Amino acid sequence: MLSDVVDKKKPIEELEGDRWPDPPPDSTNLVRTVHALRRRPIKDLNAHDLRRLIGQDIGLQWLMPVALDFLRETAPRESTTGWYDDDLLTAALTRKASLWRSRPEFARHLDETVRTLTDLSPYVQREVENFRSLVSDLL
Repeated sequence: MLSDVVDKKKPIEELEGDRWPDPPPDSTNLVRTVHALRRRPIKDLNAHDLRRLIGQDIGLQWLMPVALDFLRETAPRESTTGWYDDDLLTAALTRKASLWRSRPEFARHLDETVRTLTDLSPYVQREVENFRSLVSDLL
C-alpha cells in the first residue's frame, strides 16, 4: 500500500515541520477548517477531510497515498452498486501535472483504481479523461 510509509499518527503540520498561526477571526469557513485539519492526525481524517485538504493542495506528499489507498479499497464495493461519483476521486484526479510527474507511481495507482469503476458520472468521466491525457506518458 502506498500509505504504509506515512506516519498517520502525526498531523500534516508536524510532518511538514510548519505550524501555521491561527487564522484571522474574519477568515472563511474553508480557511478555518483547513487550519484545523492540518492539526489533526492523519489517521483521524475522513474522506471528506482528505478531499478538502487535497483540493487545496495541502500536504499532498502525505495525503495522496492515504487517499489513493482509500479509493482503491472502496472502489470494488462502490462499483458493485453501478455508480461511483466521489468528491475525493475528483479531488485526486484534478491535481496538477507536477504532482504526477514527481510521483508517477501515484498516477499509475489512481489509473488502475479508476479502471475498476463502472458507470461514472459524465462529470467524473471527463475528469478521468483529462487526468489520463495529462499523464499518458506515465501510465
